[in-house]
Amino acid sequence: MEDSIDRHIAHWSGELADLDPDVEGAITRMQTLVALLRRRREDALKARRLKGWEYDILWRLRSAGPPYQATPTWLAQALGTHPATLTSRLDRLQESGHLTRAHDPSDRRRLLVALTDQGHAAWEGAIGDQAAAEHELLAPLTGTERAHLAGLLRKVVTAAETDGPPLMPPVERP
Repeated sequence: MEDSIDRHIAHWSGELADLDPDVEGAITRMQTLVALLRRRREDALKARRLKGWEYDILWRLRSAGPPYQATPTWLAQALGTHPATLTSRLDRLQESGHLTRAHDPSDRRRLLVALTDQGHAAWEGAIGDQAAAEHELLAPLTGTERAHLAGLLRKVVTAAETDGPPLMPPVERP
């Protein structure tokens, strides 16, 4: 079975004598599959009338756990977004009904951002679309093959994280 990556490797093998076809094949396949999933995610968000940054804010609020709320300061830090940019984005999400902002009853100086039912539904729909795209991508593999692939990738990630920070930042709660 030959794919487009094999043709890519065949072309570059003639140009680069040191090209390792196994490394090039694995890395290029991972890169192109990630790009494919990114495009599918963007298409799914567009179909749900969500922008990537909107999904990211909803995801962060959802990751906060019940009651799915956080301060704007925590959100800005968690998202790596400038506070002024976040304020503008929160305005838009509040106008669209995805979240609310209210003063913290225990400290009126603090503002709390919370998901609405519409925000929960939007996030759940988007995450469901992503899960469907991921399952579709791996559908050609048996359950055993998927587990084997996950194990091999885990081994690579573990080695990459040995001398550096985690590749997947931890989900932090406010």
